[in-house]
Amino acid sequence: MANALFVGSSPIEESSIIPTRKTSRANSNVAQRSADATGMVSLSHTPSAVHAPFLAEMIAEARAGLAEGGIPIGSILVRNGQVVARGHNRRVQRKSAILHAEMDCLESIGRQTAAFYKECTIYTTLSPCSMCSGAIRLYGIPRVVIGENRTFCGDEATLRADHVQLELLDSNECRELLEDFIRKNPSIWNEDIGIIEN
Repeated sequence: MANALFVGSSPIEESSIIPTRKTSRANSNVAQRSADATGMVSLSHTPSAVHAPFLAEMIAEARAGLAEGGIPIGSILVRNGQVVARGHNRRVQRKSAILHAEMDCLESIGRQTAAFYKECTIYTTLSPCSMCSGAIRLYGIPRVVIGENRTFCGDEATLRADHVQLELLDSNECRELLEDFIRKNPSIWNEDIGIIEN
């Protein structure tokens, strides 16, 4: 049965809402940080329990990508406390130029109105690159929760300049998963982030 998700929206089928996976990773090691007024990273006061279930979900997506032979980066889209879309980096699996985790996540929800995206938060295990940040800005997603940005720091300055709220979890699990992949597959990683190898 179709229900309107918000006033004035087109109905969306309940069956199209992607259910949250039950996972044992809800207690992942999370030290939350966010940008202060100078753009530097500082500790956040948001309780880790708020983000822990969603962190587990995006890590589950990253692990699914790794199991498929791809790069372990995962993303979920959350609206009103519910996961409504999910994705993981599928560039290798699909031989795609653009299927980073955030792009795959947004693709999985299909067409939505601008008002729908305004009520969402996108979670991603890794700081969004310029392409993914562009999609976030284009659709007006107001909030991005980032698993880690030590391995790769994407276009965070542009997101902040466009008034997108960023929260950094600084997750060891996100970082270690990707670092291990990069050690074993440096060429695939360089291709993913557009680095020309010598």
